[in-house]
Amino acid sequence: MINHTRRSILLSTLLSPVAVSAANIDISPEEIERNLDKTPWYGDERIAMLVYPGMTIMDLAGPHCMFGSLMGAKIHIVAKSLSPVTSDAGMVVVPDTTFDSCPKDLTVLFTPGGTDGTLAAASDSETLEFMTDRGARAKYVTSVCSGSLILGAAGLLTGYKATSHWSCRQALAGFGAIPTDARVVRDRNRITGAGVTAGLDFGLTMVAEMRDQIYAECTQLVGEYDPDPPFNAGSLKSAPSDVKRAMIKLLADFSKKAEVLAFPDKTIS
Repeated sequence: MINHTRRSILLSTLLSPVAVSAANIDISPEEIERNLDKTPWYGDERIAMLVYPGMTIMDLAGPHCMFGSLMGAKIHIVAKSLSPVTSDAGMVVVPDTTFDSCPKDLTVLFTPGGTDGTLAAASDSETLEFMTDRGARAKYVTSVCSGSLILGAAGLLTGYKATSHWSCRQALAGFGAIPTDARVVRDRNRITGAGVTAGLDFGLTMVAEMRDQIYAECTQLVGEYDPDPPFNAGSLKSAPSDVKRAMIKLLADFSKKAEVLAFPDKTIS
């Protein structure tokens, strides 16, 4: 029997006979109940989401929104200390867990990306020690955007396919990873998302992985995640040439720094 928490009410409402009827879906109340009975609504996942100064807030917020739908899961916002952390856009996040107090055994270890803040985190010995330690035991080792640089620097992507923001994806090769151009990339228990908004796709992928597709689809529907962007410039494949030239130029310095981080012995022109 489903408890009447705020989340469960939302989810059960989505699959209620009234809602199904209103949406003109040809499914019986009995079948709805069978689906509800089969779906693992409650779990006990332990999810650690790294935060650090200069991270991109959407890299964190998108996956957090999806993880937050997991009834019974515990999400830890982890940093070196409990001091407020300021993102690259100025939004402040208050951690609730330190490296020392974070559970040793995690279901999900996650890191967001950014630009200079990410490069700093990927060069910080305490951060890398924490990621290496928890990543060695976590069921899933994950990232979004340039957060994969942190995983790589921690030695967690050697021999794995992985993705990142297009501006630094190829740098992953310097950490022994296999750069892969896709929105979400899974290689065994390493699951990485591409740039920024790919965190929503990544998050839904993770929800489906930890619960099931129905749960993930309910999460998608309650979040009304139905992308219909006003422009078709969201990737290097679709963006107009002048837009691509502008952004490649603007991010050239970051791309170079990422290459230097990943290939310290290589001369980068």
